Amino acid sequence: MNDIEKAVKILNQGGIIIFPTDTAFGIGCRVDREDAIKKLFAIRKRPRDQAVPVLFDNKETIKKFVTEIPSDVEEKLMDRYWPGALTIVMSCLTDRVPVLVRGGGKNIGVRIPDNETILSIIKKTGTGILGPSANFHGEATPYAFEDLNPELVGLVDYVVPGECKLKNASTVIDCSGNEWQIIREGAIKLNL
Repeated sequence: MNDIEKAVKILNQGGIIIFPTDTAFGIGCRVDREDAIKKLFAIRKRPRDQAVPVLFDNKETIKKFVTEIPSDVEEKLMDRYWPGALTIVMSCLTDRVPVLVRGGGKNIGVRIPDNETILSIIKKTGTGILGPSANFHGEATPYAFEDLNPELVGLVDYVVPGECKLKNASTVIDCSGNEWQIIREGAIKLNL
């Protein structure tokens, strides 16, 4: 069993994995496993009112979790920057997105990362994978395998080896309202 197959098996059983993306190492579980999501928040010591991004491998799957993808968002942002280091916040279907994932709100941050390893894992899992950085809340973001906190590594079910080519956080843009707003400027510089 290779790394990807092992990661998929663990995710499908409700496990937690650490994995490389294009930006940084992430820690995740299936978006449809509330037991795993609660465990993930506990492991990371993340405040329950802070939403986490969800990684996908295609727009069609994203459409199952959001109220709609406005055509201008799809054309200007998704088609131009995905796969890539842009997280887009949109209104979500609250009955499909667990409350912890959305931080108690009504939005979800979504991204299609530009990393073949995690894209293969997501594709074989068949749903979105939570994708916050693989660190304890408030600690430095791990951009290389050596940056991972050994204590955190000891709390997860599997670590997928690999490299993060950008070594920079994703840019986050909130498109849930009428006015788009850049929440965090990261690897992608947006000219709106």
